[in-house]
Amino acid sequence: MIVPSSGILFLSMKTYPSASQIKVGVVGYGGAFNMGRQHLQQMKDAGMTPVAVAEIDPARLAAAAQDFPGIETYATVAEMLGRSSVDLVTVITPHNTHAALGLQILEAGRHCVLEKPMAITTAECDALIEAARRYDVLVSTYHNRHWDGWILKALEVVRSGALGQIVRVDLRMGSHGKPGSWWRSSRSMSGGILYDWGVHLLEYALQIITAPLTEVSGYAWEGYWAAQPEASFPSDANEDEAQLVVRAKTGQRINLTITTVDVTPKRGFVEIVGTQGTHLIDWNEYETTLALPDGARQITRGRQPKDEGHRFYENIAAHLTVGTPLVITGEWARRPIHILDLAVQSARQGRALPVVHP
Repeated sequence: MIVPSSGILFLSMKTYPSASQIKVGVVGYGGAFNMGRQHLQQMKDAGMTPVAVAEIDPARLAAAAQDFPGIETYATVAEMLGRSSVDLVTVITPHNTHAALGLQILEAGRHCVLEKPMAITTAECDALIEAARRYDVLVSTYHNRHWDGWILKALEVVRSGALGQIVRVDLRMGSHGKPGSWWRSSRSMSGGILYDWGVHLLEYALQIITAPLTEVSGYAWEGYWAAQPEASFPSDANEDEAQLVVRAKTGQRINLTITTVDVTPKRGFVEIVGTQGTHLIDWNEYETTLALPDGARQITRGRQPKDEGHRFYENIAAHLTVGTPLVITGEWARRPIHILDLAVQSARQGRALPVVHP
């Protein structure tokens, strides 16, 4: 342990004898979805020990103290890092704050998990990854949906070879409706319409199309909802609809569309198209359609398997105790952000942009 002039305790990278000796905390205990409680509970379920919460709202700090009796509560991140012996901190705040808070935590020698998206720009992701290397700590992103039943079933089908060669993955979310009056509708805070569900969907697709990516084209339509009299962010609204196309070296592609202006959206939100079949992911079921040699179609439908998102923090604990390889590395979490970053720039510039591999 090192105590520099800043007064912040630096905890050097180490392997912990047991998960219970990993002291964990969160930054952000807001009421929306009660994510702070969810994270602490999942870390606790993985064997780690919740010890600290930082939150600017005193009422939410009181809620945290009630949910986890005896937990340390702090009004600022600096106070938490300066006074607590917390080893691992998860950041659960608006997207545009992830990079700065993550760097603050990593530079204090603490492990850091960031709610998805990891950050808004590629440069921010690269800075976080470099800081983790410099201070010999872990940086990851809470891609618990990596283990959603939807994608686990889809990967089973893809890896069986039933679909043939994968040609493309189509990802879509949304319909026609006014965006909500919260920070996720602000482009400067959220990153834009693609940065919420889009990061989840891209993370699915990157498990399916594993070839090197070469370029991204982005498209956007904006101004419709921002022009409404009751618009929450008239000068800072998300796009009404945005789309991106990712080209892989193999010729495969990923198409992503997030919309608030589509009156008749298509069924399903992930469609994997292969040379011999298609696998459709819908909310409650999957549908696999195969082309048979006689020209007929074989359709199989079923309920989605159970989600296994608990494996995220189990993997973190195993990595820090027995050296199990980290599944969601900083480099992996950077990939969808780089695509989204390029898509935003491409839409502004009106041209495709090359993927830059670290």
